[in-house]
Amino acid sequence: MPPLHAYLGLLLLLLSMHTPSCYATNDTLAAGQLLAVGEKLISRNGKFALGFFKPTLPEDAGSKYKNIASPGWYLAIWFNEIPVCTTVWVANRERPITDHELNLAQLKFSQDGSSLAIIINRATESTVWSRQIANRTAQAKTSMNTSAILLDSGNLVIESLSDVYLWQSFDDATDLVLPGAKFGWNKVTGLHRTGISKKNLIDPGLGSYFVQLNERGFILWRRDPYIEYLTWSSVQLTNMLIPLHNSQLEMNSQTKGFLMPSYVNNDEEEYFMYHSSDELASSFVSIDMSGQLKLSIWSQVNQYWQEVYAHPTDPCALFAACGPFSFCIATCGPFGVCDGSRKPFCDCMEGFSPKSPQDWELMDRTAGCFRNTPLDCSSNRSSIDMFLAIGRGVLPTNHKRVEDATTQSKCEEACLRNCSCIAYAYEDSTCYAWRGELLNLRLQDSIESLSEDTLYLRLAAKDMPASTKNKRKPVPAAVTLIASITGFGLLMLLLLFLIWQNKLKCCGMPLHHTQGNSGIVAFRYTDLSHATKIFSEKLGSGGFGSVFKGVLSDSTTIAVKRLDGLHQGEK
Repeated sequence: MPPLHAYLGLLLLLLSMHTPSCYATNDTLAAGQLLAVGEKLISRNGKFALGFFKPTLPEDAGSKYKNIASPGWYLAIWFNEIPVCTTVWVANRERPITDHELNLAQLKFSQDGSSLAIIINRATESTVWSRQIANRTAQAKTSMNTSAILLDSGNLVIESLSDVYLWQSFDDATDLVLPGAKFGWNKVTGLHRTGISKKNLIDPGLGSYFVQLNERGFILWRRDPYIEYLTWSSVQLTNMLIPLHNSQLEMNSQTKGFLMPSYVNNDEEEYFMYHSSDELASSFVSIDMSGQLKLSIWSQVNQYWQEVYAHPTDPCALFAACGPFSFCIATCGPFGVCDGSRKPFCDCMEGFSPKSPQDWELMDRTAGCFRNTPLDCSSNRSSIDMFLAIGRGVLPTNHKRVEDATTQSKCEEACLRNCSCIAYAYEDSTCYAWRGELLNLRLQDSIESLSEDTLYLRLAAKDMPASTKNKRKPVPAAVTLIASITGFGLLMLLLLFLIWQNKLKCCGMPLHHTQGNSGIVAFRYTDLSHATKIFSEKLGSGGFGSVFKGVLSDSTTIAVKRLDGLHQGEK
């Protein structure tokens, strides 16, 4: 007879076959189940996974802030089979889970199937994110009729037995849209799906840019300050944007026949959607941190995300893309310059530095730049600030006209007298001045640029480039006088040296080092007179005159014949 413990073990095994597990398995989370840290839901096709993750910088980021930590942990869906971690949906964007809370964090599907929540304490039921199932139907009122499933499309749904989606992550959009997801609004329920860019490379929180399709049309805008920078009405969408978008996809060999976009506008809803003909391929449309809408496709050969479409094509078309006092070189913040043809396309103006170097490296440029040196401005004395000319650009629009400045010099003086004036321009006999922050300064960094606009940026004297300082600063009279005297003195010294050298030659310095082409050594009369001690030692005489003994300066003994008359030697 089998022992008692064998019967008990068999009984427990049979009971476990009919009792639902407390934790999730495969692609489904049943009502009352939990998903703990370290566990995942994986779609049946293996393409997507849901779990807890902590963002890190890509290995090829090359940032000096590579070791910086993310704000915390998040519940997310990501591409499961792609080596580059790419999230497609994040639940708790604005409330990350801290390292201290992580051990207690769980995703809980309520026992009655009415809510989905991230809890960080089972005893107190403290939550950091939750979604209530408000539209439950009669068929889904019992917990046995509902479950949370991660579909092959990457959509997390709460589903009833009647295949009715009571809630889905596709309706809870983040910064990205997958094939098969609707992006638009429901005219009956009032549901609006809004895409919001993430903050930076390691923070999926709410960023600076929004995109939405609503009753006014398709709108791209910036959050703070609230600025609409692109708007298309439904008529424009139907007649212009959609046909243009379709033709661009058809002309691109990477998307032709692969991606099929559609636009629906009826009495119940208005939305965009696109489908992929290849279920194994991976793609998404996102609103980037730059504010651009981008279509990305995974390259299996090159193992990276390839951007095949961007709108607007020029990131500098966005409002204050680089923040204050920066250039958008071709989106840049205050005091930044915009150049859409390069990456990164933002750069601080001369005399300015990134306000947050860390955010700048993490691709969030919206904070812009700040002055390295405060301006010199006082009401009781004149300013020593200077102006740096910035050419080949598109001027910022937030300027004020200065009516009484009728010349460029008067325009500059008017700006210097006003402590709030940070820049000026003089175009077509009109003076323009800027106050506060400079936004949307855009450089046309190409040889094709025809822009002749010049902005004169006010800087502290010490921040001016050395070459520009020398050009713009007047030279003091004392410096001019000293330079003139020094130059004249050097000229006189050179002249005296030449006279002295010539005098030495004329006063008997030997020239026997000079030779003609024949090899005969030539001497001056004074040289020979010196060598013969004024012809004092006579050796003899001949037909043409007398011969005298002489000694050169190098102790060489010579014989010198002196003609006795002017006509001696004539034939």
